Parts: sequence; structure tokens; C-alpha cells
Amino acid sequence: MTLLNSSWMIIDNLVEELIENQKKALLKCGRRIIPTLTPEDMLQPNDYLELENNPHFRYEEGILAGMQSVQMALRAEINSGK
Repeated sequence: MTLLNSSWMIIDNLVEELIENQKKALLKCGRRIIPTLTPEDMLQPNDYLELENNPHFRYEEGILAGMQSVQMALRAEINSGK
């Protein structure tokens, strides 16, 4: 494994950890609004009007989406072989 590949793996692992932490934060936020919310419910939060209309939840959801976009962009760069 080259130093470049090792560096990409470290970055990818860090981004994955950030995403997992944000998912937990989003679920915690959602459970303050709907206590019975499950991780599976988080896949379709638009099924819950209380979540759809909550600006704090939507903000946290946007943070997660941004992190996932960064992860996809980094993985595309890694796979492009540059």
C-alpha cells in the first residue's frame, strides 16, 4: 500500500466516523420530537410531519447530507486513480 492510499484510507475512515456520529445525533434529535423513532424511520423522515416541520431536525439532516456528499466525492476521487 502506498502512502497516498494509506492517507486516503485514513481520511475515508475519519469521514465515515463523522457520518456515523452525525446519524446518532440526528436520531437523538428526532427522538426528542418523536420518542419512538427508530433508525429505520430515519430513512423516510418525511413520513413524520413533526420532523418535516422542525428546523433543528432539518438542519441536522442537512449536516448529514453534506457529510455524505463529501464522502461520495472523496471516494470518487480515490477510485479515479488520480
